Order: sequence, then C-alpha cells, then structure tokens
Amino acid sequence: MLEKIADVVRGLVADSVQKAKSGHPGMPLGAAEIGAVLYSEVLAHDPTAPDWPNRDRFVLSAGHGSMLLYSFLHLTGYDMPMSELQQFRQLGSRAAGHPEYGMAPGIETTTGPLGQGIANAVGMALAEAMQASRFNKPGYDIVNHYTYTLVGDGDLMEGVASEAASLAGHLGLGKLIAIYDANSISIEGSTDLAFTEDVAGRFSAYGWHVQQIDGHDCEQIATAIAAAQAEEGRPSLIIARTSIGKKSLKENSNKSHGEPLGEKEVAALKKALGFPDTEFYVPAEVYEFYAQKRKTWAAKRAAWEEMFERWSKEYPELRETWDLGQNGVLPDQLAGTLSATDSAAPMATRDASGMALQQLARLVPYLVGGSADLAPSTKTYLEGAGSVQKGNYSGRNLHFGVREHAMGSILNGMSLYGGLRVFGSTFLVFVDYMRPALRMAAMMKQPVIYVFTHDSIYVGEDGPTHQPIEQLESIRIIPGMVVIRPADAEETRMAWAVAMERKDGPTALILTRQKLPVITTGKAAGVAKGAYVLRECSGSPALTLIATGSEVALAMAAAETLAQEGKQIRIVSMPSRELFCMQDESYKASVLLESGRRLIIEAGVTSGWSMFTRPGDKVYGINRFGESGPAEEVAKHLNLTSEAVTECARQMLD
Repeated sequence: MLEKIADVVRGLVADSVQKAKSGHPGMPLGAAEIGAVLYSEVLAHDPTAPDWPNRDRFVLSAGHGSMLLYSFLHLTGYDMPMSELQQFRQLGSRAAGHPEYGMAPGIETTTGPLGQGIANAVGMALAEAMQASRFNKPGYDIVNHYTYTLVGDGDLMEGVASEAASLAGHLGLGKLIAIYDANSISIEGSTDLAFTEDVAGRFSAYGWHVQQIDGHDCEQIATAIAAAQAEEGRPSLIIARTSIGKKSLKENSNKSHGEPLGEKEVAALKKALGFPDTEFYVPAEVYEFYAQKRKTWAAKRAAWEEMFERWSKEYPELRETWDLGQNGVLPDQLAGTLSATDSAAPMATRDASGMALQQLARLVPYLVGGSADLAPSTKTYLEGAGSVQKGNYSGRNLHFGVREHAMGSILNGMSLYGGLRVFGSTFLVFVDYMRPALRMAAMMKQPVIYVFTHDSIYVGEDGPTHQPIEQLESIRIIPGMVVIRPADAEETRMAWAVAMERKDGPTALILTRQKLPVITTGKAAGVAKGAYVLRECSGSPALTLIATGSEVALAMAAAETLAQEGKQIRIVSMPSRELFCMQDESYKASVLLESGRRLIIEAGVTSGWSMFTRPGDKVYGINRFGESGPAEEVAKHLNLTSEAVTECARQMLD
C-alpha cells in the first residue's frame, strides 16, 4: 500500500503543478516514498485535532516541494480538500506556492527560504526537550514526541542550517530526526557544480547520528527512522538517496526541479504508474486506508488526553503552569509593575532592560531566552534560572553561541511550538546576520522578542564595523515588526510590557550601551502609543523636536537652550513609529501638531522619517558610517551633540 500511496501522490503533484503552470514537481516525485512512510506509519498526529500538543511535528524544510505536504494533508484528512490542490499556487488557495503557516492545519511553519525549516525544527525539538523536563513525571510522559524535517541539498548548503545543526548536536536533541532527500540536483544542474562535501562526515562531526539508505525503499526508510528514534542522545540525519522526478520522463534531470513536467510527460507518468489518464486520481482504497488510520490516530490522542487529565489532578500546580504557557497568560497590571523607576541616576537602557527582564522572569514562568554569546553585554541572563545544556533542559537560559541567524530561526521554531515565550539578544549591528529569520517571524505573526543593544555610534571605540547606522531603519521596514527605541529607564520598562503584551508579531527593543538621564518621569505610559508629548510649550509651538532613544536627551537640552532664547519649543518622544501609526487620527494629530516646524533627531540614517516631514521640516541624523574612537569624541566629530542640534533648530527658526 505504501508504494501505491507514493504513486498516487506523484499523480497529484504532477496534475497540480501542470494545472498551475508553475511549481516544483521534481522533489515531491522523488520523495514520495519518504512521505508515505512518515504519514502512514510514523507520525503521531490526528487530523481531527491538528493542534494536539503532543503531536509529532513535521517540517518540510525543502518548501519548494510543497505539493508533497499538501497531498498528504489531503489524503490523511486535514482541512485540505481536493479543490485546494486543484487551485495550487492560485491567489487565496491554502495550497500556496510554499507552505505558509496559518493557511491550513498541518502546516507547522512557513518554509521556502532554504535552511529556515531545519533551523525551525531544531527550535521545535529544543522546545520539546525543555517542556518534557518541566512537565513529565514518573508514569506521565505528557511531552514525548518527535520532530521530523525533510531537507534537500539547498537546505544543507545554506549557512543557517550549519549553525542550527551544530547547536542541535551540542545540545544532544535526540528527538530531532532530519531526512535528507539527497537527489544531487539543484536548479543549475548536478550538485557536483558546487556541493561535493562529505555531508555524512560533516554531520557526524556535529555530533549527529547518521545513516544512509535508498530513499525509494519503504522498508529501509521505516527501519532507519526506527533506529533514529532509538538514538536518544543525538539528533539523527537519514541520508536518503533519491532520484528527482522519479518515474517521470525527466527523472534525474534538473528540468524537473522547478517547472511543470508538460502535458505529454504527465500522461506518460500516469501510464508508467498504471493509473487512468484522469486528473487528480485517487483510488477509493487509499481514502479508506487513511480513514482506518484516523481511528488509530484519534485513539492514541484520546489515550494521551486521558493521561493528561490524571496528571492534572495529581499535579495541579504543574497544570496551572502549563495553562499559563499554553494560553500566554500575563499578570494583571504588568506595565505598572515594570514602569516604576528605582533611581533618578543615569542608566543605560540595556541595564534598565536587564532589570525589567529579571522581574519578568519571576512573573512569567514560561519566559525563556538567551543571546548569541553576548548575555553579559546585552544583560539578558536570567539570574538563578539555570542554563539549557545537553541532558539538562530544565533551565531558562539559552546559549546560542556566535550563531545569530540560527538563533533567530530557532526562536521562531520554539515560538511556533507553543507554551513558551521566547527572546533573543545580540548587538544591533549584527541584526544583519539574522534578518531572514526576523522576516519569517513577522510573516508568521510570531511574538518573538529581540533585545538589540549597542544601538548607535555611541558604541565608540569598536568603530564603524560595530556602530549601527542603517540597521534600525532596515528592521523598521519589515511589515509586522514593531521596533521600540526607549529614551530612558522608564520608557525601557514600559517597552518590555508592550512587547510582552503583544501577541500578533515580533517586537525589537533597541537599547543603549551608554548611560542616559531619566527624563520621562510619570509620562512613559505613552510608549504604548508609540509617541507622546514629553515637553509642552506655553503657546503655539515654533518648533517640535521629535526624537527617539538617546537623542531625546539631546532634544531636551536643545529645547532648554532655545526656551531661554524665548522660542516656543515642544518635544515629542517617539520610541516606536509602528505603534504610533496604529493610533487613531485624532491622537496622532494631538501629538504632531500642524503648527510650527518639525525637527526629527535620530542617530541613524534619515530616509525613513519622511512620513512625518513637510516642506520646511528637517531630519537630523547620520547618513554615513561612524568612526573609531571614544563615544563622545565620535559624536562630536559627527555633529551629534546638543549644541549642533540647537544650532540646526536656530537655523530652521530664522
């Protein structure tokens, strides 16, 4: 039956891609037996309860082969009707060009950018291990399942896969099983053109358990997966040798990778399979086979639910903690708890963030996270919470090593897994290394929190390589990303409250290395609206200074000088453009008055601020790279001082 199911999937794939006149048939044709074994004999899942917490996760990292996943979702009984397969790659179809999280149950993550999927799978496997350590008790394996990912040559060429695989090996994630569809073909032709490394040796060096099999032999596939399941101390890689475009006239050709087979070739394939020349053919016996399977899957899920209820009665405190994480419950009055300032002394916003984070760790038991080897600098180590390491996953501090891209992608996988709220940190300038993962978090609306410190040229002596100039603007332009750059300790703590309460997308906190004065006492609640009036003037303003982060202090100093000269000056602190733009028009108008001119001040590129400027307004920033030297000297060299801002304002008012 498994071979027949594989052939049925080949027919569905060929028809869907041909009808769409677009797609990637080669990989699904070649990996059909792998899919048949996984979805028929291996995966613990229940299409009638697709969010069952203890289900096995399956990630199609080679997302271009999406029709493989859609075909099995249809056959096994997920909400992927035949009509969706027939509309593959059409506007509004659940069967999108690449799998998209949220489009249909059974799609665990959005894949397509190669390497992201396997890194997400590492995150899911890590989350499984951490949750098992927290909730399992003798006789109660509440969390006990596997994470599978199907990867291709392209996935393993991408650097993020190497980063993630290295960390997975270090952590000994034995419940992670990757199946490598090794068909030796890429878009340009044979992988001999650019990819001849010893993949088995590489993953062995990472600390993985490695097997090599015939990827078209269902018995070998099943046996290898069983051996991988038995390997508890290491993640597993199953290298499955396959033929791209299997059983088609374009078998073993790069021509089958990314274009329809052609009408004649589809007809020839169906003839070779022994199927009628009918579009989207599925024999009744295949549907019946999976109808029986669904009974078995539902029974397994029901047995788990019965065990879960017994566990809940025996361990009510654990059940309460479980529910908090699964539902993302936060304490009441979170903003008030975190917004009080301990001292009027100047404080770096990274330090204020660290203090808020320690409070949050005590209040939110499911909050976990870490850094890319920079926790002492980003102030993100959770005191007394322990570190996650091989064989001990009970801690809350994650050590990603110098692997920013993997960190971002692993955090996405952990967030998608559920039950944990995750954060990651590094210097702002290194966001360039993890931008693809940020984009995917925004696309999937995952509430990952990023702590980016050392936010400007005030980094100083490390020089232009470490002084972010364009990075802040580069992440603001990601749709769905909320960026908050607080001006002092009070705004920072409010920013954390806003980030924690946000559930529909990622949030980036942009923090200083240098100390900043406390200047927003009693007013920082305005952070939740993205911008607010920090300093009002007595009459109609001649000039409104709009600033973010450390430059709010520059604006305050400039305003004091100008006020002494008899000028009517307002100050608006705008820590988050995105949050401000979400407000109603009346509020925005009350903050950004039409009267007077506007001077916007930020230590970065000025290009994104044009949405708030009018003729006669000005943006004061830095449109060049920094310099190496002490922070104050660099700032003076680049004219980022209160005196320079004051002079610019004077010129606007003359």
